[in-house]
Amino acid sequence: MSIPLDSDLMRSFLAVADAGSVTVAAARLYRTQSAVSLQIKRLEESLGQPLFTRQARGVELTPRGEQLLPYARKVVALLDQAAIALREKPLVGPVRVGIPDEYSGTVLPRALAAFDERHEGVQVSVRVDHSSAQIRALEADEIDLAVIYDWDYVQEGEVLCIDPTVWVTSVAHQQHLRHPVPVAVYFKSAWSREFAEAGLTRQRIDWRPAWSCDMAGGFRVAVQNGMAVAPLSRSTIPTGCRELTAEDGFPIVDYARVILRRNPRGTSSAIEGMAAMLREAFAPLGVQSTKLPNIRGAGA
Repeated sequence: MSIPLDSDLMRSFLAVADAGSVTVAAARLYRTQSAVSLQIKRLEESLGQPLFTRQARGVELTPRGEQLLPYARKVVALLDQAAIALREKPLVGPVRVGIPDEYSGTVLPRALAAFDERHEGVQVSVRVDHSSAQIRALEADEIDLAVIYDWDYVQEGEVLCIDPTVWVTSVAHQQHLRHPVPVAVYFKSAWSREFAEAGLTRQRIDWRPAWSCDMAGGFRVAVQNGMAVAPLSRSTIPTGCRELTAEDGFPIVDYARVILRRNPRGTSSAIEGMAAMLREAFAPLGVQSTKLPNIRGAGA
């Protein structure tokens, strides 16, 4: 026989289980202690067994209460998600977003896929390219939003995070111990020359270009397979690799800001929804600083 479980009773059960106290749970739920106690009693009666044992300083879950706990969390979470989805206005229309290659395989894929699945009326187009190309695409009205790096701290836009670029080596291959050190470099990149390569020279590190490509994905391949050390954003260090620190003799490459730039020629609910998703995806990385350290002068 099925037992009906009231969602309000489940919320009270979770509050008491998490607080370990009916009094504390009642305060969190903005209800009286007697009202919460009555709800727990009703839930226990509907199940035909106790869910809590009363202690001198609170309550503890019974084995049956422990069994109910994960189901209660799932039920309440699903109800909350349904309420949010039904309150939101459906997003429609196209949204074109540009992202750096470094985040195309790390921070953003799951977030972009979840956005695309959640908002079926939105046609999402993703462009993976370098920051300078993304800015040109914004100016040409080819994309609506662009996630770019700002290592000189001159770009306007919303700061999503500060994600330092660091030197990365394979734990197994330890290419940083070789002389000269094999290094991955970008083709014709002013950033690579002025920050990455110049930093090595200032530290008097004997190095040689061992891997050249135009995308950070290629750098990750080079590091993981023991071909070279490479400059990568700290949040994108591959499995089996580690950051080279000052103790290893390697300087921080830069403290680039990750910026969200918008196309001023258009806005829509879909674009605003994508901007919110990007903001949420980068939030765990944090914004630690808004000042540019003197990277070029470090170690001079």
